[in-house]
Amino acid sequence: MAISTTANFESTFSIDEVIEEAYERCGVQSITGHQLKSARRTLNILFQEWGNRGLHYWTVGNTNINLVQGQAEYIFYRTAADGTSAVTAGGTTGTATYGLADVLEASYRAGFDTSDQADSPLTKVDRSTYTAFSNKNSQGTPSQYWVQRLIDKTTVTIYPTPSSTTASNFVYINFIKRITNAGDYTNVGDLPYRFVPCMVSGLAFYLAQKWALERVQQLKLLYEDELQRALQEDGSPSSSYITPKTYYPGS
Repeated sequence: MAISTTANFESTFSIDEVIEEAYERCGVQSITGHQLKSARRTLNILFQEWGNRGLHYWTVGNTNINLVQGQAEYIFYRTAADGTSAVTAGGTTGTATYGLADVLEASYRAGFDTSDQADSPLTKVDRSTYTAFSNKNSQGTPSQYWVQRLIDKTTVTIYPTPSSTTASNFVYINFIKRITNAGDYTNVGDLPYRFVPCMVSGLAFYLAQKWALERVQQLKLLYEDELQRALQEDGSPSSSYITPKTYYPGS
């Protein structure tokens, strides 16, 4: 039997297909221009709600922050329209990073891009801990950092402040990117294929609250089930090791 090679199951659906499927689950067949606009707005709200659900590994990125002597705070704006982000990835001619939502891990990186490169983990502290530091202008080798998440930017504050010796080095970070919005109706969603089912289910649940109240509870249960499976698949499991227990008869 011949095998078709035309199907591509790695591709996500276009936004208009997702909207159409969601409305069909709500029992709405003929979609007006207002309903299309409403669905696009609702889909963006759904993506923002995902940001409150925890870590999504497809949104994780990494970069190196160029340390500057005497500069403790490094700003990363939501978009270039909001401001110019801190230079990353090597030297003053490096690139700026935008859309940074939070920092997962950070390390002080000495000897960047050399055979002697060495990373020293930094400790993430909260606002209260950073506020309690007596001399925030003290310079030395960074050992801690504080992340402040604002509406249009995220700031990463290094402590101690980089000195003349450490300023030639970097802070390597693993960070979470902001989930992008739905874009135009024909744009493909910026997410892995495994999240397509829960995106459709979630949009249907949200739209049902406006257009099909009698289906809200049913669609909510389906959405939560689909989302849970996607989040489990989206994890980054480590190797598991099983140590056999030694049993001595009579002991």
